[in-house]
Amino acid sequence: MPETITSRANPLIGHLRHLAASGSYRREQGQFLCDSPKLLGEALAWRAPVETVVYTAGVPLPPLPDTVRCVEVPETLMAAVSPMKTPQGVLFTCRMDALELPRLLTGERYVVLDGVQDPGNVGTVLRTLDAFDGDGLLLLSGCADPFGHKAIRASMGAIFRRPVWQCTPSELRALLRRSVLPLYGAALRQDALDARQVSLQRSAIAIGSEGRGLSAEVLELCDETVYIPMSPRCESLNAAAAATVLLWEAYR
Repeated sequence: MPETITSRANPLIGHLRHLAASGSYRREQGQFLCDSPKLLGEALAWRAPVETVVYTAGVPLPPLPDTVRCVEVPETLMAAVSPMKTPQGVLFTCRMDALELPRLLTGERYVVLDGVQDPGNVGTVLRTLDAFDGDGLLLLSGCADPFGHKAIRASMGAIFRRPVWQCTPSELRALLRRSVLPLYGAALRQDALDARQVSLQRSAIAIGSEGRGLSAEVLELCDETVYIPMSPRCESLNAAAAATVLLWEAYR
């Protein structure tokens, strides 16, 4: 049976607000917060570990497993707890299963992000990786939390379908060597190769932040650097756009 909560002082409401605001709290609790009926449908379709659903009256819900806690709240309380300016009437929590770095990368296409701080870019890269049948996203230090609500929304459900790992450059180096997987870094350098002339069919593609590009430490890990041909009046693409072009080239 659904519960009803009307007070902001309820512990669940405080828990949801902390999940929305703090990456360290999300990791400590092993949960993350999502919003919208559409995203809930995606989570259920891909058997994500949904734990609690909070909704307002009149919002249709899909059939939920018996293990899911259902809580109805008034619209004023939803507005107070939702991280969105315009709440869509549904919030839900998912268990954040610990994804240990695999011993081998056995797939075809991976993306490595280095210092990409914009959560929208991180989520969009994950969405694009999913669209082009990529096998996983590896995040180095300085990247936005992929389990923050902005990144999750930008991923359009890909967070439930594709693995995301966090690692250090030294861990990445060892993993790539064990996997015999080349790393191609997107960089504007004199020795960079035209991306159209490089086989990206089985590879990891490294993308840096828009402001500084790939760090020197990551550039040292790259087997080659590649550039995306574009109009001379344009200096560069942002991280998500560059990843999209290179993933499409690898997919093609």
